[in-house]
Amino acid sequence: MRVTVKLYATLSDYLPPGSKNNRVEVEVVECAAVDAVLRPFSLPPKLTHLVLVNGVFIPPEERASTCLNDGDVLAVWPPIAGG
Repeated sequence: MRVTVKLYATLSDYLPPGSKNNRVEVEVVECAAVDAVLRPFSLPPKLTHLVLVNGVFIPPEERASTCLNDGDVLAVWPPIAGG
């Protein structure tokens, strides 16, 4: 099945070369967990602050057990500081 991974801000540096618009489509096994889909990107855990599946927040303690479905969009943001 295919899911779209979107990595925002500085996390876009972890996308494969040639990725456009901060996103890449990946082929994953059926019911792949959020953590399993993100693992190949080698994202530092402290930078995966905000994780959404189809716009719904997935807390850190649920990322290993939340299954993705074909066509899902997995979006990740790092912590953001501002003033």
